Amino acid sequence: MKKIIQNTIILVFAIISIVVVSCTTHHKVVKVQTQIQEVKKEERSLKRKVAIARFTNETQYAKGIFYDKNNNNPVEKQAADILATKLSASSKFLLLERQDLDKILEEIKLNGGNEGIQKVGADYLIIGSVTEFGRKNVGDQNVFSRSKTQTVNAGVSLRLVDVQTGEIIYSEEGKGEATAIAKTTMGLGETADFDATLSDKAISVAISKLVENIINNCMNRPWKSYFLSNDENGIIISGGKSQGLKIGDIFDVYEKGKSVKNPQTGMMIELPGKIVAKVKIDFVGGENPQNEFSMVSITEGTIDKQNLNNYLIKEIKK
Repeated sequence: MKKIIQNTIILVFAIISIVVVSCTTHHKVVKVQTQIQEVKKEERSLKRKVAIARFTNETQYAKGIFYDKNNNNPVEKQAADILATKLSASSKFLLLERQDLDKILEEIKLNGGNEGIQKVGADYLIIGSVTEFGRKNVGDQNVFSRSKTQTVNAGVSLRLVDVQTGEIIYSEEGKGEATAIAKTTMGLGETADFDATLSDKAISVAISKLVENIINNCMNRPWKSYFLSNDENGIIISGGKSQGLKIGDIFDVYEKGKSVKNPQTGMMIELPGKIVAKVKIDFVGGENPQNEFSMVSITEGTIDKQNLNNYLIKEIKK
């Protein structure tokens, strides 16, 4: 009888040990897999000036009874910040602040700064919106275990606009999903609380799917610059060190094409220009992107130095 009791006690302890070992909480979150390829160290490219013009929330998320449309929607700000971070990480753009420009100008005014601060024009504008956002919780209960799954789905739409022509050169919608799973066995383990970070992850996944296409569409178009002045000091163009310009670089000079009106759309269209000269960078100056410049010399062809606005300087694509 004693032996039977001892064996029973051993068996009970063994079962309890197995249950305790198996009573662990499993937490799984979808990882953001950024599709931006690593930039090779030896690769050199001229940075494009890009500004995120606006980001809107077209869903009903975060628009409760106390929602104030005049104040920044947290989802809009969140999406714009995530996009700006990912574009900056690519090291291919000179990002210009547009979302909080009014706050920057106000701070400069309070500090007694120059109200006529230089505002650098962007080559491309990004217009975005959160078009889909949803959260769902699913529970599963068995005899000895139960689990809870939280899932967030997000959809983000982006448009890339060429500032010079107003043309939308890229438009696409990306979708992302983030999931967290919590599981308990025999009542042991952690319970799953509301995970607010899932919304960040879902939006980040959606934007990550579009970032590489934005990069490719910008980089496939030649870098552009403009003549600023021509005097006894030399010929000066916009752009400098922060955009990747260096002494010895050579660029094509295009004479702008004729502007004609499209009768179908009513919009003015600039016809393709022709190469009339080449310029070489002799000096780069300026302390920041706002006041950078480069001095150039003409190595081939000629330009009308009295009508510098008729020309466009472009990167020579190899």
